[in-house]
Amino acid sequence: MDTYLAVASKRDWRSYADRPVPEDVQRRILDAGRVSGSANNRQPWRFVVVEDEQWRQTLAPTVYEPRNIETAAFAVAIVTEGARRALDVGRAAQNMMLTAWNDGVVSCPNGMPDAAAAADALGLEGDLSPVIVLSFGYPRRELAPESRSADDWSAEANRLPLDELVVRRR
Repeated sequence: MDTYLAVASKRDWRSYADRPVPEDVQRRILDAGRVSGSANNRQPWRFVVVEDEQWRQTLAPTVYEPRNIETAAFAVAIVTEGARRALDVGRAAQNMMLTAWNDGVVSCPNGMPDAAAAADALGLEGDLSPVIVLSFGYPRRELAPESRSADDWSAEANRLPLDELVVRRR
């Protein structure tokens, strides 16, 4: 898939088909996070994968939209010491979500009103704290990102026009 098409066509999905994501696909998604760039190559993250139904039910109430976690095939909490390095975590998260999209898996980032409660639900110890929780699964309906051009997807996006966001200094 063309990278711009992947970026322009990707949307966050909040409900998933009742179907597991194979281990090899999960591994590609996680590896995309692992190989993400980070400041001074610190790689400050750890990935806590939550697949088991009981673990998902324990984690779900700690995010803003519990159903995202409850219905997901799996979730990944990206954790760091003291919940720091947000830019690095964001790069890893986006790489994971785009890799998932490329493999026909949809995703959604999930914030937490109380990171300490999420840390408890994840069984984290020490100074480790979750920065974001990503939910992943197969979509309930067929994907068709290549049914339109990247420019068409971009035009359809519910976003501010580029002209309102860009200031050029020449």
